[in-house]
Amino acid sequence: MPSTIAPQRPVRHLAIIGGLGTLASQDLYSKLAGAIEARGETTDGLGRYRLSLDRQPCGTRAGGDALLPRKLYLYDRIHRFEATRADGVLLPCFISHTFLDQLQAELGVRVFDMMAALAAHVGDAPLRIGVLCSTYVREQRLFERYFPHAELVYPQPAIQRDCVMRALYGADGNVLAQADHQVCAHLRQACADLERQGAQLIIPGASEFAALARPLQVAGHAVVDSHHIYAMHVLAQDAALHQAPFKLGIVGGIGPAATVDFMHKIVRNTDAARDQEHVRLIVEHNPQIPDRTANLVGNGDDPTLALYSACKRLEENGAALIAMPCNTAHAYIARIQDNLAVPIVNMLEETIRHIGRHHAGHATVGLLATTGTVSSGVYHAAAQGSGFSLIVPDARHQQDVMEAIYGEHGVKAGHTEGPGKAALLRAAAHLAERGATVIILGCTELPLLLPQHRAFAIAGKSVALLDPTDILARRCVALAQANRQKVG
Repeated sequence: MPSTIAPQRPVRHLAIIGGLGTLASQDLYSKLAGAIEARGETTDGLGRYRLSLDRQPCGTRAGGDALLPRKLYLYDRIHRFEATRADGVLLPCFISHTFLDQLQAELGVRVFDMMAALAAHVGDAPLRIGVLCSTYVREQRLFERYFPHAELVYPQPAIQRDCVMRALYGADGNVLAQADHQVCAHLRQACADLERQGAQLIIPGASEFAALARPLQVAGHAVVDSHHIYAMHVLAQDAALHQAPFKLGIVGGIGPAATVDFMHKIVRNTDAARDQEHVRLIVEHNPQIPDRTANLVGNGDDPTLALYSACKRLEENGAALIAMPCNTAHAYIARIQDNLAVPIVNMLEETIRHIGRHHAGHATVGLLATTGTVSSGVYHAAAQGSGFSLIVPDARHQQDVMEAIYGEHGVKAGHTEGPGKAALLRAAAHLAERGATVIILGCTELPLLLPQHRAFAIAGKSVALLDPTDILARRCVALAQANRQKVG
């Protein structure tokens, strides 16, 4: 009888940022590892979990301008774990939680919220809670953000100065690195002060104090263990995927003017009342990608690897979707998509869908595109089963299209008026005379010569001019907004 092997569960890699305080980080690491081992798991990566403790020191205190180096330090250290695909990061620092939302907005890895863990543990009961924290954390009203139903009490000013801050930073101003009898004595005085004010429980609002929760409990104070609560919260949450900030990746430089035009269309088609409501973009702008048409119709260099490399860079930098504002480049999507973890939004397929939705019943659609796009058949493949006939210019008028794009007076040379535009109009008139009532401007530079138009008069007829880059931009904006609503 064949034996069966149960599928192995994926290892969860959890990282602790330890450079903001040795005592705090080692205590949290110990409590997280202990909680994992209590579940019968190991922390060496052979079982369910792998733990990392980052010990790179920060060497800064909080307050005023000192926050900036702390923010930059944390971004760099956490981004390092993001790059290694860590599943989550623990941050044993209450000062840093005052700007946790800023960090999380820029990172694709989840930073577990210690304050949220404490709030969930306490619940909504109308308690009087004593808080042992730095003066900076108190001034930032961090606990007020998370405990709206509680009455918060803090040590009296003299106790805060002479006991809490002295215990935390010592006479030399350095953060507490190890506990001694004097530190514990200071904290017992502070706890007694909070209890005289009616505190029903006391939360250590500095991770160094959380490391001393046990001796304070033994001394008879109702102190919760912030680090133990944090660790248990993380283990209950670590399977939840963090929704990284949405970024649209753009393969740029194919061509350069079309890239800028596409970005403008993204902005123009976004319904935003302020800067922060626009779509985040990341652009890999590489005009050195070999010419697509030269490869498809001649002996030009193959651009496949360069296009793939651009997409991988976008993927590595957190793009959720990729857009290629180049019609001809779509001939290469089938070669690279299976090796990408991020989908490429297919501009050609979106254009065909747009025609079906907004121009249903039109029997003949014309295509103005590079010879490479035409010869590759990618538009014809996308249009199969669409219900209309797709026609292209004859050889003479196809040469007009190429002149409008690549000629001495063409759009790639920076010209949007003159002989290049006249050549394109001849090709468009040719398609209209053959019965096209919709014309696809199937090269991303062509709308720079002939903008999208619902009823463009040419050759005594009225035709709809479609700009695939505008259609692609609208689709990307819609996907970005749908993502925002899902996350929100």
